[in-house]
Amino acid sequence: MTPVVVSFSGAADDLGARIARVIGGSYVQLKGQPDAALKLQGWFAEGAPIIGICAAGILIRLLAPVLSDKQNEPPVIAVSTDGEHVVPLLGGHHGANRLARDLAVELDAVAAVTTASDSRFAFGLDEPPAGYVLADVAAAKPAMAAVLGGESLKVEGESDWLVAAGYPVSDSGAVSVRVNDEIAEGQDLTYHPKSLVAGVGCARGTPAEEIIALIEQVLATHSLATKSLAAIASIDIKADETGLIEAARHFDVPLRLFTAEDLASQTVPNPSEVVRVETGTPSVSEAAALMAGELLVQKHKTKSVTVAISRAAAPVDPDKLGRAPGQLHIVGIGPGEPAQRTASAIAALRAASDWVGYGLYLDLIADLRHGQTEHRFELGDEEVRVRHALEEAAKGKAVALVCSGDAQIYAMAALVFELLDATGTRALSDAARRVAVESHPGISAFQMASARAGALVGHDFCCISLSDLLTPREDILKRLEAAAAGDFVTAFYNPRSRRRTDLLDHAAALFAKHRLPETPVILASNLGRQDERVKLTTLAEFNPEEVDMLTIVLFGSSHSRAFQRGDGRAVAFTPRGYARKAEAAE
Repeated sequence: MTPVVVSFSGAADDLGARIARVIGGSYVQLKGQPDAALKLQGWFAEGAPIIGICAAGILIRLLAPVLSDKQNEPPVIAVSTDGEHVVPLLGGHHGANRLARDLAVELDAVAAVTTASDSRFAFGLDEPPAGYVLADVAAAKPAMAAVLGGESLKVEGESDWLVAAGYPVSDSGAVSVRVNDEIAEGQDLTYHPKSLVAGVGCARGTPAEEIIALIEQVLATHSLATKSLAAIASIDIKADETGLIEAARHFDVPLRLFTAEDLASQTVPNPSEVVRVETGTPSVSEAAALMAGELLVQKHKTKSVTVAISRAAAPVDPDKLGRAPGQLHIVGIGPGEPAQRTASAIAALRAASDWVGYGLYLDLIADLRHGQTEHRFELGDEEVRVRHALEEAAKGKAVALVCSGDAQIYAMAALVFELLDATGTRALSDAARRVAVESHPGISAFQMASARAGALVGHDFCCISLSDLLTPREDILKRLEAAAAGDFVTAFYNPRSRRRTDLLDHAAALFAKHRLPETPVILASNLGRQDERVKLTTLAEFNPEEVDMLTIVLFGSSHSRAFQRGDGRAVAFTPRGYARKAEAAE
């Protein structure tokens, strides 16, 4: 879950924004909000870490009604308004203590860790460091109590990491601890190192169930713990293999990929000429497993899948093993202001390691930046920009292609799929064609313009770009004629430039033949930005000279109406037909 940083004073805004950037969270100012308690309780119930820049008592009182399950509570941390003290209040063994220490380092502050185990040791026995997983969480509590009571650990397996954390380890220790990758038996406290890698080869289209079943069978047959599985490894042409992706998700491990050349460099016990002809390497499963460590289990086969298991000498860092499948997020950031971004877009931008986009768009999301590499482009060269994003994703990165408004509407999404489908000189690399693509819609300019001035798109509408750079002029004229005659509310994108002025004039004259003079017209510029301007006028009074390339123009239909509210504000809307429905019911 994305962490939430909150405060109840404007004086904490700078510190709140800084902490949010550091932890990849969002900052929310709750000053004067009557539903502050409900918001906090909602985030807590969803499992989101909460960092409050306020007195600890404020968080305690607001969250008290929902405190019930110690085992599942997320981290809750109080930070003093001067940034000098960081106090984990809840979820100490669920990441709060560790997060508090990390924040203290970043802020040059003091972490006031009060949990008994974490105040004496680097981590609690129920919260091992990265690379180790408890076989049974329940076994940690009595062990921790015994250690706090003065007992020592008797460790079977690697113990350096426990000694480094400050735990007493002795051959005569009263608390038995096992550290291995074997299926746990008995009541001893057992840690599984994430040291096993499953090398997998499969036929195209193999169901995930078949892959999962064979991995589980191989692990069980050799008494190996599933929790010790650190990754699934395969050849890079399987980057888009759905069964492999779903299998990795099932085991909650990353999928890591290697080139045929990488795999062919490994000496395997069971090479296959058939596999070499098909893939360029005589082995996939065994060779992929060997990339991580010593081959522990030679390949096992079903009709469509081969699986081999390797064991590394230490817990595996997947980031240093091959590459990840590429991921391209096509992100629409809305008109520009943070409040209009979707949660999906925000999550994608935070998850991405690289942002690609027009420089202005990247500036508009600067508040979300947290170490991302930016790839800035000028307007124009859209194909170069999109191709760059796809090829960067092909390197195993999570890339966000940033667009204003909604990326599906006169933006880059269609070009992404056009290039994925391209052949010949426009073709992408094979790796780029295999990247996963996910679109995150944003609020488009026509929606925002309509909302700012009422509800003009309340009934059938259409959007037409008046730019003839990519669309033949004849096609634009044909669409204008159809929209005017069809009585659509019509939004005009790219309505006017210094070179091109007559198409908007033509549209106004054409629509005047099909609409009354008082038909509402909206002119909206720089939506969601500091110099936003929204004007509601009529078709008769519409002046194309007021329009530039930063303006979107909406013409109403013959049913659209405008009126002035009591506060003097004029609004426009297009009725859906409920009045007729009510009349028919009378």
